[in-house]
Amino acid sequence: MAQLNVTVNGKPFLVGCEDGQEHHLMELAATFDQQVQAVGKEVGQLGETRLFLMTALLLTDELSDLRMRLGHLQNELARSQSEQARIEMKAAAALESAARKIEKLAGGEG
Repeated sequence: MAQLNVTVNGKPFLVGCEDGQEHHLMELAATFDQQVQAVGKEVGQLGETRLFLMTALLLTDELSDLRMRLGHLQNELARSQSEQARIEMKAAAALESAARKIEKLAGGEG
């Protein structure tokens, strides 16, 4: 397990991660730090624990909204796929009907 220092709100924190995930962890820490800085500017310094908590709550709210939107999109996709399957079945039935009529017409001429 790798360990590295990340800086959040101007302070270093030693954190561990799986080997090979160091770059990703640094990016996550940088994103969190940006959010902490933005919240700090909005509400002022609340103390580090409260500032981190407020930032975590805001990020969790955003995550919750994204999960809800994803759920709606997945439902919409399922409905669209179901509608597509229904239309394809209807088109196939129409083609089969047309083929039978053509065969009947072709057979009647011979």
